[in-house]
Formats: sequence, structure tokens, C-alpha cells
Amino acid sequence: MKARNLFVVISVLLCALVFIWAYYVIYALLAFLVIGPLIYLGIHDILQRKQSIKRNFPVVGRLRYIFEAIRPGIYQYFIESDTEGTPISRNDRMVVYRRAKEQIDTTPFGTQLNVYADGYEWMSHSMKPVDFNKMDQNPRVLFGGDRCKQPYNMSVLNVSAMSFGSLSQNAIEALNGGAKIGGFAHNTGEGGISPYHLKQGGDLVWQIGTGYFGSSTEDGKSSAETFKISAALPSVKMIEIKLSQGAKPGHGGILPAVKNTPEIAAIRQVTPGTTIFSPPCHNAFSTPVELIKFIEQLRELSDGKPVGFKLCVGIKSEFLSICKAMHQLNSYPDFITIDGAEGGTGAAPPEFSNFVGMPLLDSVAFVDNALRGFGIRDQTKIIASGKVFTGFHILRVMALGADTCNSARAMMMALGCIQALQCNRNTCPTGVATQNPALFKGLVVNDKKQRVANFHKHTVESFVELLSATGIDHIGKISRDHIYKRVQMDSIKSYEEIFPTVEDRSFLNEDLAPAEYRWHLKQASAEEFSDL
Repeated sequence: MKARNLFVVISVLLCALVFIWAYYVIYALLAFLVIGPLIYLGIHDILQRKQSIKRNFPVVGRLRYIFEAIRPGIYQYFIESDTEGTPISRNDRMVVYRRAKEQIDTTPFGTQLNVYADGYEWMSHSMKPVDFNKMDQNPRVLFGGDRCKQPYNMSVLNVSAMSFGSLSQNAIEALNGGAKIGGFAHNTGEGGISPYHLKQGGDLVWQIGTGYFGSSTEDGKSSAETFKISAALPSVKMIEIKLSQGAKPGHGGILPAVKNTPEIAAIRQVTPGTTIFSPPCHNAFSTPVELIKFIEQLRELSDGKPVGFKLCVGIKSEFLSICKAMHQLNSYPDFITIDGAEGGTGAAPPEFSNFVGMPLLDSVAFVDNALRGFGIRDQTKIIASGKVFTGFHILRVMALGADTCNSARAMMMALGCIQALQCNRNTCPTGVATQNPALFKGLVVNDKKQRVANFHKHTVESFVELLSATGIDHIGKISRDHIYKRVQMDSIKSYEEIFPTVEDRSFLNEDLAPAEYRWHLKQASAEEFSDL
């Protein structure tokens, strides 16, 4: 018998039985309080035409959707191992939680990692380590130098770009409060500077995306006058031009309609309640030379604050084109933020998150080599962003050439994020990635800002302790020879062997450049981005 027919038969029989019972006991009719809604759902399921499971299996077919809804939580709490959870493993999550709460962050009984598995990485230590207590516990890097009137001394770990809109007002305020307590920087994300970025007084890196939110004319173009107003804010220490994002390079930012409140719409100068798609590219420049000149313009308009750009590396020749433009104009960004393809986002098409863009480690090594090859590595700083959760993660990207690091999801977890994977639905249960007041009011700013500061403090300390174990007393001495990777069971290579450092100025003569860069260099032009 078909499930639909069986439902009809059972419904008729149950109704008949209740009426017969009610003939003797009138209170039996109360059974319809339970049976009635179930029969109504079943009839609705049979008549609806959108979902075949519910149509073929009335009432019970709904269990499929219930199981789908609770599956992520069941998997995370009861099935996944400590090392295999995605996108962030339980081990990494627990390190963040414990450091944020200042609980014990040591582990018993040795590593849970398979040290003989392909891809396992480790740091080489020295037989004569440096005394950790004599080292700088809060190392910083100067951004801007002589060409900036207002250079900025940045921590080695900072809050990566997350907009108000993607995150709640309480989350933004707590992140900035943590940055204020810990003395590190907070990137605004491309959604503009909100009152919640300013309330706590933490240092800001103001990000300007393709939508120019907070610095645009009415028709969506970059406005020098509007830019100067925000750039002059004392909290704004640096300006970052967003070219692309690791989680969705080439796509542009997405703010779901359900999260686009009137307040957010006013800040971004858009229509509330609509899905906001940032353009995939900028309209203020269209060539590498124009990009470098735009950076010069913003530096001047900001009265000498450091200005740089952020990108996820894609076509190699396009980045080399930017390097050629720098060399040709003898003008340089103060920093370049490299966002790895493994970076996070509140909302992105799966094809872009899974299959577009270069991962962080490959990107940092390539960008560092490109700058060295043109002899301009000393002219700009590199910021690395993408799954930075521990001191080892900081050390690893610095070994490849990064000067400092940004972290987004680790900072979210310090706020209380439980990786519920509901960022794009406005239903984040911890109040971090939602605009629902009933949810974000549960996030107490004064408590969470201290947790963010705690996580930063203890993670930087762990990085410095690792540094001392290598026998190094300064972050500038880290090299690719300090990190090793098992590429096969019987093959171990250092990062220097996997990502060989190029000779300084070796790209200036393209015919003599290393073979793996030669073709890309010939495709690169300061006057245009690649046509590939």
C-alpha cells in the first residue's frame, strides 16, 4: 500500500475510533488536539507540490528535514574527531576557547596528530634556545616608515576584516574593545565604519571594498571628500583597499537581505531589506599603474596614514603586473594583505569557497618572492590571513615571508562562536553573526572584549615562546629553513626546499629569472591586468 493511501486509511480509522470512544467518554474528543494537527499536516503534505518526499510520505517525510537541520550539531558534538573537524578542527577551537577564558590550555598524554602522515609539519628547535622571559612578549612591526606622516606600529596578530552587517553590533564592539585592551588592530571589513567600531576606541584598519561603503558618491563611485572625513578619525590607523577575498575571490561581498537592517543600510547607503552584492572589481582604477596611483592619492588624502591593498592571489602574472607598476613608478603600498583561499566568510557560493583562489602558504611564498625578485621587498610589509589560530600558525606564515598576521574566525571563537555554520541565515545562536536583537543581546560586550584580549595575549606569547625555542631572539630572523613538512612517508622537506627563496632583483631581467616565474613575468604588464 502506498504511504499516502496508508495515511488516509490510518487517519479515517483514528477519527472513527475517537468518535466511538467519545460516545461513551465525551473527553475522548480531546484526542483531536493531538490527532487533528497531524492529520492537517498530512493533508497539507499530500496537496503541496514542491517537495516529493513529503508528498509521498505525509507527516513522516518531515523527519528528513528535521534530521538535516540537526545533523551539523550531532556531527560536531558526537561524531567528529578532535583533529578532523571542518572548517576548524575541535583541537584548534578548544585552544581558542581556553585561552580566551584563561583556562588550562595544555594537553595531556602527547600529540593526537599522526606525525607520519603526509602533510604533517613541524618547527626545528635549537639546542640553545633563547630565554623566553628575556624576549619581547608583544612584538610589533612598523608600517609606513618614512613615506608616511603617521606610521603605525602593529601587533603580529590582529583582527581580520569582518563587517558590521556580517557580524552583530555587539560582536563588532567587543572585538574593538579587545583590540583596545590588547593594543592590536581591528579591520573594519568592507561595510564601512559604524558607531560600534568607534565606541571602544580600539585601533582600526579601515577597509575600502568595491562598493566604497562610507566613502562613495551617490552613484557608487569613490569620493575623495567623503573618504577624507572617515580617514581623519583618530581611531583609523591604516587604510586597506580590498581587491578580493580568499573565500570568494572575483565575486564581491554578499550581505543577505535578512541581515540588511535599516541601520546597516544607512551606513552603507543602500536600500534596507535587500541582498547587497558588492561589485566584483573597483571603478576607481582599472590597471596596475592606476592602482598604485590610487594608493598614493589615498595616502595623501589621509594625511600620511599607511595605505595598502588586500587580495587573494589568482593569476600570477596579474600580481607581477602590480610589482612592475611599483618598480616603474618607484611608488609602493605600505602593506599587502594576502588572504588565503581557505579564509572564512559569512556568505559565499560554494564553488568560489571551494575551488577559486590560491591557498595562503603558497600565496605568501609567491608574494614574498615576487617582491624580492623586483628588489622591492623592503618597501612594503606583508600581512597573512587565513586559518591563523595558534602560535605555530603565526610562525609558519612568518617563515614564508609574512610580517604580521590577521585572524577572523579565531577572534569570533574568542567571542563565543561555536561553529554552528549559520552565519548566512541570521540565526547565529551565540549572537556573533546575526542582526537579530534577541540573539545578539546575549553577547555581553564587557565580558567578550576581555576574552578577545586574552586570546590575543596568550597566542602571541605562545608564538614568542616557539620563537625562543628556535634560538631566535627577533621575528625578523625567521626563515623558511625553520619549518619542515612530510611530503611523503619517506620524504621530508623544509619550506625552503618546497618554496625556494628567489635572488634579490632576479626578476628585473626576465630571461634570467627562475624558470617557474619566467612565463608569468613575460605575461605581466604595468599597463594592464592579464587577459588570460
